[in-house]
Amino acid sequence: MKGLIFDMDGLMIDSERLYFQAERELAFRFGKVASDALLGRMMGRKGVESMEIFVRELGLPLTSEEALALRTPIMRRLLAEDLRPMPGLGHILDAFFGRLKMAVATGASRKLLDIVVDRLGIREKFDLLLPSDSIKKGKPDPEIFLAACNGLGLPPAACVVLEDSENGALAGKRAGCHVVAVPSEYSRHQDFGAADIVVPDLFRAEEHIQKFLVSSAPPAF
Repeated sequence: MKGLIFDMDGLMIDSERLYFQAERELAFRFGKVASDALLGRMMGRKGVESMEIFVRELGLPLTSEEALALRTPIMRRLLAEDLRPMPGLGHILDAFFGRLKMAVATGASRKLLDIVVDRLGIREKFDLLLPSDSIKKGKPDPEIFLAACNGLGLPPAACVVLEDSENGALAGKRAGCHVVAVPSEYSRHQDFGAADIVVPDLFRAEEHIQKFLVSSAPPAF
């Protein structure tokens, strides 16, 4: 293994609760109620694709692009107020920085990705930052992970994908990567059958990935 590709929302940062809050706030503006089931189906997808589901199922008088434009400033506000890294993020970044090429491949926009890496002070940890603006098809399509592997100059088989959603795990596996699922409290009920392993947190993910590095190390003399 030579590359490590992170999802962002729900994996690096505790943001799914913020998306749920933003989407419920947006639905309320139009006199609608967004259920947990609806919001769960939107997880892990490219922003405009998730909002297409949102608009269609709630019957909103908006295009998916208009809905996304309304959600983005709400999310920017919430991230500014309450951005929290997931447990173990600093640990896993420190463990593999300088040892593996690292990338972020997220369904979030460039604006939100920039807010996160700069507020957490982790931009320099990554060789590549890939937002959904850079691709045509969002997860579960493998496009973003194939693009990340290409950007790192590595074959998919040499890369580990870290994901917290069913859609993301499917995308990583379809790209040909080794997939480590780290479900959040908002995605624990989802189907992670596509993942190679499911672990409870980023600390356990780091332990799992270390095994690849140890097994591939040259013998000591």
